[in-house]
Amino acid sequence: MAKTILVTGGSGLVGSAIRTIVETQNEALPDEKWIFTNSKEADLNDVQATKDLFEKYKPTHVIHLAAMVGGLFHNMNNNLDFLRKNIHINDNVLETSFHYNVKKVVSCLSTCIFPDKTSYPINETMIHNGPPHPSNFGYSYAKRLLDVANRAYYEKHGVIYTSVVPCNVFGPHDNFDLQNAHVVPALIHRLHIAIENGKLLKKGTYYYAINNNVYIFFLINVTMVNLMNIQ
Repeated sequence: MAKTILVTGGSGLVGSAIRTIVETQNEALPDEKWIFTNSKEADLNDVQATKDLFEKYKPTHVIHLAAMVGGLFHNMNNNLDFLRKNIHINDNVLETSFHYNVKKVVSCLSTCIFPDKTSYPINETMIHNGPPHPSNFGYSYAKRLLDVANRAYYEKHGVIYTSVVPCNVFGPHDNFDLQNAHVVPALIHRLHIAIENGKLLKKGTYYYAINNNVYIFFLINVTMVNLMNIQ
């Protein structure tokens, strides 16, 4: 059966990496149509805009990457915004996916959803064992609720909505803003600034170390709703 795969957040870090793999490594099968969308095309906080997007493309499968994201200080100062906006985005995408009979949804979570006080190594079964770190609790709880929603949709409707949890993701198309970036891209920016006379860093080769093929693998092969860590 032909597949139309809609990737929300398609111009971001992970979405761009998946697009690179699909377009340059011949990962797309002949019966697959890949659509990479972003907030300029549709505001997924808006339920009608979300419905219009699904009506336009009529996806059979969804990789859901869209989110309001930011670095430590941005999270600390805006926990309510991170909570509300991400809950709205996730609810709109999952509910619209259900109404448009999407066969499978694979969403992207974050390691910040794990409890602040926990034992190591951590695994997927430990996510709801305690509160997340207070610095970004809004974003963390919104992402946790995405896992809860996946399970609830399966319980009520039997649909396969699942999630993966990537760890320490960085690379091309990341946010390198010094105030709002995550740790690794912010450090890269600071190292760049520290170069003598402001000379540019030699352009290197990025490898998509989290192996974005895993999203494609989940989309095709995984038939469970339990989330999975990616290391």
